[in-house]
Amino acid sequence: MSTTKAPPHQKEEGIGGGGGSNLKPKLRKPVFVKVNQLKPGTSGHTITVKVLSSTTVLDKRSRRTMSSYGDGIANTRIAECLIGDDTGTILFTARNDQVDLMKPGTTIIIRNSKIDMFKGSMRLGVDRWGRIEVTEPAKFVVKEDNNLSLVEYELVNVVEE
Repeated sequence: MSTTKAPPHQKEEGIGGGGGSNLKPKLRKPVFVKVNQLKPGTSGHTITVKVLSSTTVLDKRSRRTMSSYGDGIANTRIAECLIGDDTGTILFTARNDQVDLMKPGTTIIIRNSKIDMFKGSMRLGVDRWGRIEVTEPAKFVVKEDNNLSLVEYELVNVVEE
């Protein structure tokens, strides 16, 4: 007979078929990172940044059937926003309702963000598991001469002999 140990993020009580016990993972404190710490292929970043500019790249109205979609009209909006902190800047891809929050001069906290690669350069993005919050104005000055989205990355295959 083997004993099952609870993962570190869960409480140990209730493990082992207690019949409907409610196990909730403990929330962990967010670890804030700086823009210059972002690397390709990483995720789960929480970061405080200022919005420098926002450019709408797609604003499309699509018509759907009237079945269960309410009025039958859905908007797809995408904006590229230059955001940054005191260590550098990066392009952020804002989608739909996120576009309204990304006003130049606004300070925001981005939670659970990820780095997407687009044409060999890094873009910060937030999917449905992430969150964007407007916060009080930050006191830092954005370092605009270190744009991480201008660095081009190339995928290299390593062959072992």
